[in-house]
Amino acid sequence: MEASNRILIHGRVGQRPELRYTAKREAVCSFSMAENISGSEAPRWHKVVVWGRQAELCSAQLNKGSQIFARGRNVECVFNTKEGEVKKYTELRADLIGISLI
Repeated sequence: MEASNRILIHGRVGQRPELRYTAKREAVCSFSMAENISGSEAPRWHKVVVWGRQAELCSAQLNKGSQIFARGRNVECVFNTKEGEVKKYTELRADLIGISLI
């Protein structure tokens, strides 16, 4: 993982984490996270994706409103809709999730 692409965010879980499994039985958990930016009225929202055992732990331990930090890298995802339109979004592929006591 490139150091220049790594980020650390602190905020609250926006929705209950969703746990799924790939065809190879690898766990993947996704959820939204709101990061409060000082001086801004609205939070910045992030889509967070976690893999493996940590994904299973996130699904079991996190709830909407849980205060956490996430460390990982931003990845831009591109896909085509049924209408042939190209859509893009960015997700944080986290390698570390922690409960925040702040």
